[in-house]
Order: sequence, then structure tokens, then C-alpha cells
Amino acid sequence: MFTERTSVGLDVHARSVVAAAIDGVTGEVFRARLTPAYEDVVGWVRRLPGPAATVYEAGPTGFGLARALAAASIRCEVAAPSKLQRPAGERVKTDARDAMHLARLLRLDEVVSVRVPTIEQEGARDLVRAREDVRGDLMRARHRVSKLLLRQGVVYSGGQAWTGAHDVWLRGQSFEQHGVQLAFDADYEAVLLAAARRDRLGVAIEAMAAGSEFTPVVRRLSCLRGVSTLTAFALAVEVGDWDRFTGSTIGSFLGLVPSEYSSGASRVQGSITKTGNTHARRLLVEAAWHHRKTYRSPGAIMRARWELASPAARARGHAGNHRLHDRWIGFIERKKKPVIANVAVARELAGWCWSLAVMDE
Repeated sequence: MFTERTSVGLDVHARSVVAAAIDGVTGEVFRARLTPAYEDVVGWVRRLPGPAATVYEAGPTGFGLARALAAASIRCEVAAPSKLQRPAGERVKTDARDAMHLARLLRLDEVVSVRVPTIEQEGARDLVRAREDVRGDLMRARHRVSKLLLRQGVVYSGGQAWTGAHDVWLRGQSFEQHGVQLAFDADYEAVLLAAARRDRLGVAIEAMAAGSEFTPVVRRLSCLRGVSTLTAFALAVEVGDWDRFTGSTIGSFLGLVPSEYSSGASRVQGSITKTGNTHARRLLVEAAWHHRKTYRSPGAIMRARWELASPAARARGHAGNHRLHDRWIGFIERKKKPVIANVAVARELAGWCWSLAVMDE
């Protein structure tokens, strides 16, 4: 229940903060337009009838304001924008209205808050997302190279693309047209630079995964097939506090559960909701494909990961690998589409990851 006297809504932007506060005793409303400096916002809230609680929407401005308010012993909730209730007939949207709307929702306890990470956790998450961005840059750069070659009628037929042999073949390409040659050199250089950045960030992530607060979770998650050190570390930093969930709710948090449109006696389920953390969902979907292959005993790479985990984690991971492969077999026998089956396996994989993450050493 809301216990503070004053509820404060903050509409935070890069260059301004519009604030609205409601005094629960007198009903008085306070409004202000503040600078984005944390001390300015904290000072204004302190001048209100106390105690006060604040709320603002999660966004590109980050969590610095929430940490500053918490350091000043002022409760601050960071609201999930997709979970905010908005009037259906509202046709006027201003910063002042948004701030007042947040203040009212906070007083009614109708705010769904996101978890505020620590500075260290946020830094680790930024590192993981930086590698994810570079991975996307590398994919687009490779597409540009391959499509340029295709327009010139040059197609690689020596096996799988983007391997060592393919790289040797690319270096041997030359074109009579000077403009085409310059374009190819620029696109191929972009591929090499993006690959080098990805590898550097990968090394940094592996070093952080080996000696940080996430290390125990990473080692336990790595007991599952398809979950390498990079994947396990990304899942650990993106989810953060695994104790917030259960084995059945982690899939909903990651948007891996079916959407539903039901009314009365009718019940219709559609595609997955795709809400929550996009990065973590993509990692689980990619990892789920590894469980399609037959699982008998762990190979050399898996055994190396298991040596870093506890016996209980190894046993849980071994059971999970068997279970997830059996799920794949069941879907294949029922002639389910592979993409649909893989998402269902990814949803169950999320539950196994949760069981390993919350396991006591």
C-alpha cells in the first residue's frame, strides 16, 4: 500500500524534468519544471510535505535519478512504460499531464516497476549490449559484401560462407571497374573491423564472466547445451535477480508465452507475446536449436564447462539436456513446425535456466 504523504510524478527528458506532486492530506497539487540535474530534483522533492515517494518512466535517461533519490532516502519507482494504464479517451498528451498521471498511479499503487540495477550490473549489461550491437553491425556488413558480389555475378561455392577458406577467397577478388573495386574494399574493411570489435568485446566479457558477481550463475547456466559462457553471462546480466521469478513465470517475463484473446466460452491463442527482454529471448531461441541433435554424453567442450560447476549443477544440467531433447523428439513425432517447436523448447529452456540460477551452491 502507498504509505507516504505525497506522491510525485516525474516526466524526465534529456534537458528538462516536469514534476507534479499530490499532497494526500490537503489535496494540494504542486507543479514545477526542473533541470535534469539530480540535486535540483532531489531538492524540490525534499521541500514537499513529507514523506514523499516518486516515480518516473524507464527510458534512455537511465537509472541515475533513481539512485540519487534512493541515496537521499526518498523512495523512487521506475515504471515499466508498457505496463502503464492510460485512459482510452485521452487525446491530449503533454509533459505536465504525464507527470500528474504518474503521480496518481503511484498513489493508487498501480505502477509496475522495473528492477533498478547497481552501477556494476548496469556496466556489465552495457558491455553485453555493445557486443550485441556489433554483432548486428557485422551481419549487415557481411550482407552488403555478399549482395555486392551477387550483383557482379560472383558467388562463392566452396562450402560454408564466412569461414577461413571463404576469407581467402574474398581477399582474391578483384574487379575491372574502379568504382566497384572501391566499394568492395570499403565493405570488406567494414566486415574486418566489425569482426575485430566483436572479438575484443567477447574477450572482455569472458574475462568479466570469470571473475565477477555473476560468475557462479554463469558456471551453472553453462551446464546446459547451447549456453556458452557469452550466452550465460548475457542471460545473467539481462535477467539480474532470478529470485523475482518462478519456473513458470520466467517465460512470461521473456515474452515466450502465447498471446491470448479469450472471451466467454471462446479461447484463442496466438503467437508469442514477444514482450520483455528482446536480447535474452533471442539467446534462448538460438540455444534451443542445439537441443534438437541427439544427446548422449557431454563432449569435450561441455565437460570443460562442467568442471567449473558444482556436482548438483552438473546433474541438473544433464537432466535438462535430456528433457529438452525429448521435447524436441515429441514435437517432431507430432509433426510440429520446427520454428514453433523451437520456441516451445526455448520457453522450457528458460525454466531450466531459472532452476540453475536460483540453485544453492
